Parts: sequence; C-alpha cells; structure tokens
Amino acid sequence: MAAIISGKEVSAKVREQVREECESLKAKGVTPGLAVIIVGDDPASRVYVNNKKKACAEVGFVSEEYALPAETTQEELLKLIEELNGRADINGILCQLPLPRHLDEKAVINAISPLKDVDAFHPSNVGRIMIGDYHFLPCTPAGVMELMHHAGIDAAGKSCVVIGRSNIVGKPMAMLLLHENGTVTICHSRTKNLKEICSNADILVAAVGKAKFVKADMVKEGAVVLDVGINRDENGKLCGDVDFDEVEPKASYITPVPGGVGPMTIAMLMKNTLMAAKIQNGL
Repeated sequence: MAAIISGKEVSAKVREQVREECESLKAKGVTPGLAVIIVGDDPASRVYVNNKKKACAEVGFVSEEYALPAETTQEELLKLIEELNGRADINGILCQLPLPRHLDEKAVINAISPLKDVDAFHPSNVGRIMIGDYHFLPCTPAGVMELMHHAGIDAAGKSCVVIGRSNIVGKPMAMLLLHENGTVTICHSRTKNLKEICSNADILVAAVGKAKFVKADMVKEGAVVLDVGINRDENGKLCGDVDFDEVEPKASYITPVPGGVGPMTIAMLMKNTLMAAKIQNGL
C-alpha cells in the first residue's frame, strides 16, 4: 500500500506561507499584482483562470484579468503585453495557453518580460533553469518537487524516469531532478523498451497526457509514482496518466488525481508572483 501524497494539503501550506510573506510586503508598501490574459472561450482555460484569481484573492494579491475575444490579433495581444511589462504595479504576467490557432504562442511568450514571466516559459528563464541559476521555475514541475520534499523523498542517486518531453513539464522536470542529483531518463513516443525502462525507476513521473497509461507492470515494487496527467476516463471521470487502482498497491508513494499535482501548480504560481514582486522592488 502506497502512502498518498496530498497536493491539497501541501498546496494549502505553500499558499499560507505566501499569504504571510505577502502581509509583510504590504507593510513595506508593496502589493504583488498578477495579470492573467485569456484569449477566446476555451472552457478548461476558463476554469484555470478562475482558480488563479481565487488563489490571488486568498493570498492577498491584486489580480487583473484580460479576457480577449477569440479574434484578437497578434498585434493587439503584443501591445497589451507591452503595456503590462511597463506597469510597476503588475509583477507577474501570465497568458493562458493554448491560444487560438492564428496567434503565435512563441512570440507571445517571448514578449513577456523575463522578470514578469511567472510561468517560467521565456527562453532566458528556461536557460537559467538549465544552468541552475533561476528566479522562477515552471509551476507544475516545481509543484512535483515540492511534493517530494514534503514527503521526504530524496532524488539523489536514484533512477528517475520522466515520461513526456514537453517544454512545460517533461524537460524542466528532468532538469530539476538532475539538479537534485537524480540519474534521469526522459521517455517519449519514440522510446524503445518503455516498459522495461519505467519498471527500473525508483522515481517515476508520468506527464504523457494519456489516461491510465502507466500500468502496474511498468512500475517497480516500492517506486515513487508522481502523476502529472489530468484526463477523463471512459466514464468522463477525472483521472491521471497512471492507472491508480493498479499501481497504488505496488508503489511506496503515489499522487492521486484529482488532488495531487494539480493544486500545486497554482500554489507555485503564487510563489513565483511573490518572488517577482520582491525582485522588482529590490527586496
């Protein structure tokens, strides 16, 4: 039986810590501000944006939402980002992805000031993560690390396998495990002997975006299993990339879906925004 690592519990602690630090910043005349841009009416994006606003209110930040119509032009979006880059009261800028197809995501990410890039997607922030000299970490991988630290799981010397190589989760996840002295393998759709590689992992991170993809025969007895996926199963029920019922008896630690990595992502966004406010105000 695996110990369940609760993202609800850990994220509540992170948010409480951020709230306390926000209070002391306010005493110095600084209130962290986050601008969230959403283009079009993707229902999943709307849920995320609402959750981010709720978290800002909870920790004491000012949040501004810019809900733009789906037909917004590239020029209009970049102009808004430029304005927000120039505002001293906005410390973090987040553009909710995915964007409508006619917009260039890369250009939008590059337009956000690296000091206000609280998603840590800007190439200069990605480069800083690579060399281990960073201000911000991408929120989901940072949330996974926070869960590991909370549970007392040390990556040093362990065989760590990350399934998925996205710029948002897979690649930075591998980098963070490497920074903590894990021996890291990244697997993806072209990997041969996937089952064999996964079943040798001491720490397995699933970020593949396929419902219940990781089965018991892919997991080593006593492994730590961290599930980043958010999918719907055949009955429309929320589930992860890991077949929880199959894998949980074999693992030593496991994160559930929902209530695992998900809540951590927004908690780490709050942490990044607080850090941005401190840096921009020389604190």
